[in-house]
Amino acid sequence: MDNSIAAPEPRLRFSADFTRFLNWALVWIVLANIPFMAMWLVGAPPRAIPIALAGLVGLIVKRMPRAVQWIAFVATMLYSLLSFVAGLFSLTLNSLLYSLQFFAEIKPSNSIEYIAAAVVILGILIGSWFLLKRDTNFSKPLHILLGGALIFGLVGADAAVGQGMRGHYFRPAPVGASFESAVVKSGFAARADGKRHLVLIIVESLGVPKGNQAMADKLFAYYDSSAVKARYAVSRGTSLYYNSTTAGEVRELCGRWGDYYELLSTDDPRRLDCLPAQLARKGYATRAMHSFKGPFFKREDWYPRIGFEKREFAADLEKRGAEWCGGVFAGACDRHIPKMLAENLKRATQPTFQYWLTLNTHLPVPTELNLNAGNCEKVSAELARDYPMICRQFAIFDDIDRALIAEITASDFPEADILIVGDHMPPFFDRHHRSQFDPERVPWLYLKAKGTQPEG
Repeated sequence: MDNSIAAPEPRLRFSADFTRFLNWALVWIVLANIPFMAMWLVGAPPRAIPIALAGLVGLIVKRMPRAVQWIAFVATMLYSLLSFVAGLFSLTLNSLLYSLQFFAEIKPSNSIEYIAAAVVILGILIGSWFLLKRDTNFSKPLHILLGGALIFGLVGADAAVGQGMRGHYFRPAPVGASFESAVVKSGFAARADGKRHLVLIIVESLGVPKGNQAMADKLFAYYDSSAVKARYAVSRGTSLYYNSTTAGEVRELCGRWGDYYELLSTDDPRRLDCLPAQLARKGYATRAMHSFKGPFFKREDWYPRIGFEKREFAADLEKRGAEWCGGVFAGACDRHIPKMLAENLKRATQPTFQYWLTLNTHLPVPTELNLNAGNCEKVSAELARDYPMICRQFAIFDDIDRALIAEITASDFPEADILIVGDHMPPFFDRHHRSQFDPERVPWLYLKAKGTQPEG
């Protein structure tokens, strides 16, 4: 009888240098990229530069003290995060960095998506501190080449996953891009002859549906009514956009590609000669309304610089009776603003240019917080089933449209031309929702007052 004990099978053992390489790859390839790689399942901006930067920084600092490595890791994660957010919201990194000073004005805690993201990033930073206890200073040329292969292999994988969605991200205006806007294409400004008021409404995250008939049928549907057509000649179209909301404002108000901080850093009268200033010279009173706080993006500073004589922000609108609506950007409820807009024009003693920038459809749109968006089956059962957050946006659009139409078709509403335009496509996080919109264009609707006087 054989009483011998079988020898244990040998365990897989790596060389010391390869073990150090694996320690390095776990931190600088896996941990530095895994939260963003998880977004591959739903869609995300391309990340070639952040992936390459993390790997190369990791190679540079691998022989340095643990504290230095961790600081470098935190810095690369911060850059990756900022770059990712900039891509989602069609911002340049410079625009995003300039905007960080206003972070205290928003409420990310009202979004479960932002809370979850913060928890994940915090967990990664804590985990990296402990993982960097391990030796990562590998030195063999073969392992260094393998590290480079991992970096550029991941860059290639990221590019392959994002194929077909590149145009949905990073949309600064290229040098020499031909300019267009709803104000120009509709002929809106040419109607400034003193015979009627002019109303410009920029709607937050109003995009052009692409290949989705349910959304196309909903867009501006309320304006296809006999009451509207009795008073207005209705036309519609699309316009090219770049960048985010403030760039959309500069596009429509100042007639060029750019952003708001350019208006704060110049005294060149040609740069500041925007539509409000032009209309003021023609005898128009100029008023601006926005449902959020005036200091945000320094609108309380650059609105008067481009010619707005009177400004009303969230606090002013709430004093006039607007309810509070929540969200990441909490402010006055947009559905209550049309009544105040109409009151401004009814009380006007001279032709008036009234501008209004909406707020409540800024993403992500929650189901509660007085937005009337929770039961969006009333908007569309199809959208509620297949695209719930788009459905919530359309619920808010519907509230705005119904409130506005009630005012502008009233018998005592003064003669006015009204132009409604989106600022940018809705920057949904996931490919499923984001791909339902044209990544390059925004819609506009022009209500040209028929009036009783012959046109000049």
